Parts: sequence; C-alpha cells; structure tokens
Amino acid sequence: MKLCNICHKISATDQDHLDCVQRRSIELEDENFKNNIPEKLTLSKNTQELGVEVRALLEHLSKSKDSDE
Repeated sequence: MKLCNICHKISATDQDHLDCVQRRSIELEDENFKNNIPEKLTLSKNTQELGVEVRALLEHLSKSKDSDE
C-alpha cells in the first residue's frame, strides 16, 4: 500500500488512483483548451466580427486566465 500522489489518500495498489489520474488529465485538457481559445479565434485581430455575447465570454475567459497566472 502507498499514498496516491494526487489526492494523498491510501491506495490499495502501488499506483495512483485511476479516478485521480483521469480527473487530473481532464483538468489539464480543460486548462489547455481555455488557454488556446483566443489564439484559435484570433481574438486580437478581428474582435469586431464576433457577436457581443461571444466577445464578452472570451474576454471573461482571458481575464480569468490572466488572473490565474
């Protein structure tokens, strides 16, 4: 038995819990997706072509990304 490196609880196997590994993987994928949104839509180049709601959403995501760093 050993401790899971992610949740720090006892693991019956000598590996991290599968659900912890999958959760961490999903969180990293979500973070990468969120960080790449402005680049994918070239937000800095043509913001006037996007709808008001989409611009507001992207600005909010960009601000939350900047505050996380």
